[in-house]
Amino acid sequence: MEPLQILGLQITLSFLLYGMIARWYLAPRLAAMPWPEALQPLLFLHASRYVGMVFLLPEVTRNVLPTGFSLPAAYGDLITSVLAFATLFAVRARSRAAIPLAWLTNVVGAVDLLNAYYQGISRQPDLGAAYYIPSFVVPALLVTHAQMFAMLARRGGVTARA
Repeated sequence: MEPLQILGLQITLSFLLYGMIARWYLAPRLAAMPWPEALQPLLFLHASRYVGMVFLLPEVTRNVLPTGFSLPAAYGDLITSVLAFATLFAVRARSRAAIPLAWLTNVVGAVDLLNAYYQGISRQPDLGAAYYIPSFVVPALLVTHAQMFAMLARRGGVTARA
């Protein structure tokens, strides 16, 4: 198999794996919880997205990555991480800002990941050791974004209070 085919297979299987975990284990447990409590474990995962700054380290990625890929991917992840932390604090404080922040975190984070996939496909950067991010981590992040979108649309709405 060619490297791009292997990556595609790994991404597909990761989506299948995380989709099964989300549907069979997470969704039933989260559905039984009040939405602010259910949202928090999903946000914790996104709070760790500061790890995406690794795209700026040529020592990790084997080479300097194209800036059209590395800068938006790294800083998009960092912004999403900061937003996820802010959302977690707002949810815990039962702040009126919790729902708007959750929507903002989710939209910014999902757009960032989709753009990174698009840029990765079109620019084919040599990710080196950071290869695990699009093949294993990003599918989990996108599945949890879908869960958060569904949760916010179903339970959080746009006007409900935390």
